[in-house]
Amino acid sequence: MIVLFNKPFGVLCQFSGEGKTLSDYIDIKNIYPAGRLDKDSEGLIVLTDDGKLQHQISHPKFDKEKTYVVQVEGSITDNAITQLCRGVALKDGMTKPAKAKIITKPSWVWDRIPPIRKRQNIPTSWIELSITEGKNRQVRRMSAHVGFPTLRLIRTEIGSWSLKRLPLGKYECI
Repeated sequence: MIVLFNKPFGVLCQFSGEGKTLSDYIDIKNIYPAGRLDKDSEGLIVLTDDGKLQHQISHPKFDKEKTYVVQVEGSITDNAITQLCRGVALKDGMTKPAKAKIITKPSWVWDRIPPIRKRQNIPTSWIELSITEGKNRQVRRMSAHVGFPTLRLIRTEIGSWSLKRLPLGKYECI
């Protein structure tokens, strides 16, 4: 079984724990997330009851591409995009090259609750970023490394699975 879930901000990517968890949204037993999104991130989670598939999705050796739309602080530069595309040196090593491009805010993006912080004199911009690794908080650390801290992170694709306008907080079995 494969379940796609659009995880809201503030939800833990597990079925038990303090605060909101997957069990507040998904009533299917014996499925588990294949990979994680931190509490501050939103978007696509793939859950399955197939341990082998779960491993293939989450383990970096399989190079499963994950795509995100990311709102960053500041007006991101072509130089920053080039750095992301070459890979950046983080404390735990060099990242693999990412696919990155500047985009306009997607029309389908929902309002986040609570909203991101706004600074009157600092603009924000949006990028689309695809990676194949999945180091802890990797996208956030990469954007900060090139000088544009992540304000909002929404995963839109994992391999061939896509969020495809799945409503926030809802899931579908495929």
